Amino acid sequence: MDSKNYKNQIKQNNPKPIKENLTTREIKDMMGSNRPTYGRHRGAVRQKN
Repeated sequence: MDSKNYKNQIKQNNPKPIKENLTTREIKDMMGSNRPTYGRHRGAVRQKN
């Protein structure tokens, strides 16, 4: 079998997996960086900006 034919057979049998296109907002949401954070200031717990 030719090496060229063998390479073509491999390409036909193994299609590349489809990459999932994620926006930066979706990636940050998955990492959890969009959730509110809290800090203590003057004895009270307040939400940080």
